[in-house]
Amino acid sequence: MSVSPLFPALANPGEQPALRFGDRSLTYAELGAAADALAARCAGAGRVAVWATNSLETAVAVVAVLRAGLAAVPLNPKSGEKELGHILDDSAPTLILAAPGDELPSPLRHLERVDVEVRGVGGEGPAVSPGDEDPALVVYTSGTTGPPKGAVIPRRAIAATLDALADAWQWTGDDVLVHGLPLFHVHGLVLGILGPLRRGGSVRHLGRFSTEGVARELNDGATMLFGVPTMYHRIAETLPDDPELAKSLGRARLLVSGSAALPVHDHQRITSATGRRVIERYGMTETLMNTSVRADGEPRAGTVGVPLPGVDLRLVEEDGTPLPVYDGESVGEIQVRGPNLFTEYLNRPDATAAAFTADGWFRTGDMAVRDPDGYVRIVGRKATDLIKSGGYKIGAGEIENALLEHPGVREAAVTGEPDPDLGERVVAWIVPTDPQSPPALAELADHVANRLAPHKRPRVVHYLSALPRNDMGKILKRALTDG
Repeated sequence: MSVSPLFPALANPGEQPALRFGDRSLTYAELGAAADALAARCAGAGRVAVWATNSLETAVAVVAVLRAGLAAVPLNPKSGEKELGHILDDSAPTLILAAPGDELPSPLRHLERVDVEVRGVGGEGPAVSPGDEDPALVVYTSGTTGPPKGAVIPRRAIAATLDALADAWQWTGDDVLVHGLPLFHVHGLVLGILGPLRRGGSVRHLGRFSTEGVARELNDGATMLFGVPTMYHRIAETLPDDPELAKSLGRARLLVSGSAALPVHDHQRITSATGRRVIERYGMTETLMNTSVRADGEPRAGTVGVPLPGVDLRLVEEDGTPLPVYDGESVGEIQVRGPNLFTEYLNRPDATAAAFTADGWFRTGDMAVRDPDGYVRIVGRKATDLIKSGGYKIGAGEIENALLEHPGVREAAVTGEPDPDLGERVVAWIVPTDPQSPPALAELADHVANRLAPHKRPRVVHYLSALPRNDMGKILKRALTDG
């Protein structure tokens, strides 16, 4: 079965702006010419690797691969040689697309290289009619318990997710998106590049995130900002001394945060200074997007909103039994199903089978509570953020939010560790506001107990100069507990 084109605006492209990276830009007509010329060079290839720098070339390369009906394998330029070697062995691409002048590491040098010309011209791209289940991307998940696995994302999932987000966010071709997200990940690539192109709108990529760049683009007509919590935290920290930044954010139609939970304290600081509320959504590599606060819905800080159109979501007990009632307190694992899901882990039928229930629900490994009206609040990962203490199931996320409300806490992470009496005890990892005078354990414990409940108070505290994070800003909790 064929699907409608992923990018309708490229069917009869005009001179409306499509992509801008710094002072380099392409109209839809220019993007169509460049992508089709490159697609013709990729014709007949199998999977195609893309050296996914934050550049115009990366965007053109991925569009070209999709126009050719092939699957792109975006490579993180910061990956080490061992990880790159594994990804290449696993995905077996026949080509590597890269910007002219990019120096590629040794594991890639045996591949046939095609330089991406963003001013490409030539004949029409290959005449292909890919089906809705045909692979579009193979995106490698960060391997916490082994080497990364390649999630095969079909064209159907990209179209379904982007159209569901258009419904939730009232996203149209009139919107201009600004962001500085990496393009090897679904957040920056699928939402941040393919999203605007599917709507017929435009995207301005900052190259590297900066509050100055955000303010400049919002003042120059951008309507939407995508970011991760570390970016919004920098915005929140800058706002008190930068009234111009507050004014520019106030002009945005939509501020969206994802890839990790945005602390409630940062929500409040941004709203207080700008009058705008940050919308959160929830997704992962294997599912693309599952839920979001809607543009026309209640922007409830600390939640990721409601399931997107077409997405089924449920919370289950440890034995897989669905929670009988959603009361805003009971913690369960999120399971989802819908057209937004991946098809398989490449070459891993065992892992694919283990990821799904017998009746087709995907086990996300994320723990959440759900309000009676359907709003979902993530409390953490099943493996690292669910703490079983004294007979209670405690989500690390709500304790982290409470700790961040303490004026002496700049950053916070919460884990569990074995306790002979409680089963597990709550452990806080703190970056203090003043390293010379960090808040004491008793003070932090009382602070949490007064806001949440006594059984959720930390019983151990560690002080750090910084929390370990990955490229998307997520805290690497295994680095804390394994260290």
